[in-house]
Amino acid sequence: MHFKDALGRYGEAIAARCLTDTGHRLLETNWRCDRGEIDIVAADGHTLVICEVKTRTSLAFGDPAEAVDAAKARRLRLLATRWLAEHPGGWESVRFDVVSVLRRAHGPAQVRHLRSVF
Repeated sequence: MHFKDALGRYGEAIAARCLTDTGHRLLETNWRCDRGEIDIVAADGHTLVICEVKTRTSLAFGDPAEAVDAAKARRLRLLATRWLAEHPGGWESVRFDVVSVLRRAHGPAQVRHLRSVF
């Protein structure tokens, strides 16, 4: 496994734990279709949460959350529509979150859960 892939899996595991620790129920991880992937699909009460996870080892290229640009937001909206078409349910709302994970060389990872980012 390449370092980037291992780092991504690490960040997704940390993000999943962060979400469950704050009362979210994980529905899917790494859901894929022909148009892309959703890192985490979760439920926060009656709200469907589409969560993008960004993991970095430094701030040299900015905060990990800054990597979620307008194009990525459009793609996640499209993917959410596809997920909902395959998984009909009685969701009151849909929310798009980002979990930013900064894995430092020493000490615990710095994790930020940004809600309703777009």
